[in-house]
Amino acid sequence: MLSKSQARVFFLGGTGLFSAIFLALSVDSMRQIPKLTRQDQLTDQVVRGKRIWEDNNCMGCHTLFGEGAYYAPELTQVVARRGAPWIKLFLDDPKKMFPGQRKMVRYGFSDQQKDDIIAFLTWCGGVNLQGFPAKPPLRDLMRPTATTASADLAGQPEIFRTICVACHSVGGVGGVVGPALDEVYKRKTREEMIAWIADPQGLKPGTAMPKIEMPVERRIEIVDYLLGLARTPATAAPVQPVRPAVDPKDFE
Repeated sequence: MLSKSQARVFFLGGTGLFSAIFLALSVDSMRQIPKLTRQDQLTDQVVRGKRIWEDNNCMGCHTLFGEGAYYAPELTQVVARRGAPWIKLFLDDPKKMFPGQRKMVRYGFSDQQKDDIIAFLTWCGGVNLQGFPAKPPLRDLMRPTATTASADLAGQPEIFRTICVACHSVGGVGGVVGPALDEVYKRKTREEMIAWIADPQGLKPGTAMPKIEMPVERRIEIVDYLLGLARTPATAAPVQPVRPAVDPKDFE
């Protein structure tokens, strides 16, 4: 048992010690904020994009850094997920990129405003948030099976590399919204693929694939690339170890 004087010393000493630790950690956190938030990259364009975000109340539907509404997708890492060219097309006409699905308003942003928004979202994606947002625990299980040796990034047309991979994959690299395209040459002829890219909705009303305006030369370039995958050596998809959603080690 402590005497009253000993208890008082213990209380005051403990309070002072932990208050000093708290203040030291707070000062250290404040010193790291400029580096963690990439403060040196807060350009005028990023600031303009943030103002557009606020003026249009984007947080009324979306979340950013986990703050906002949960009606629409979280956008902290949206540039890494979709890519700037795809986002620019989406901002131009949201409903066109998700036929019959998206309810986002078409704001009619100018090209400059779209670039500003993308610059702001790019800056947001580079902020060190100590692991936020968390990676989906089943993400690796959703990866498409690769049937070609590699994605052959060097040989991909620019429009495929910047737009198509937001939804489709080749060589196990790309999005999972649409089907993998490694062996599309087995299912479709050259003419069928060109016609499909030109007007997916016309051939299959209600399909999730949008009609993306591009010169016929770009469509032919994409199709020739996909047909060329027939000459790519087949390979087995690497087996990824799957960590259970709940690991007993988490409770040790």
